Amino acid sequence: MVKKTVTVQNVNGLDMQTAAMVSEDSGRFQADIFLQQGSMKANAKSVMGVMMLAARRCSELTIITDGEDEEIAMVRIESLLTEAFEVGATSS
Repeated sequence: MVKKTVTVQNVNGLDMQTAAMVSEDSGRFQADIFLQQGSMKANAKSVMGVMMLAARRCSELTIITDGEDEEIAMVRIESLLTEAFEVGATSS
């Protein structure tokens, strides 16, 4: 099992689009993946679970991965949560 606390950097926090990205990517791994904020813990493979955390930008989340590909899963989910991007943003 691997645990790591990260700070959400996405401009919109864990909005619907970002939660969908997290759960879609989490579903690609065999490892169990959970996100925890305070006493709330959600299965990262569930869009609704991730959204229920209502994490905003600069919120601290603990990523917990456990299973065969836990290290790779940790790296991917950490990068999704710590990248400063805005889903749906267009460049001029």
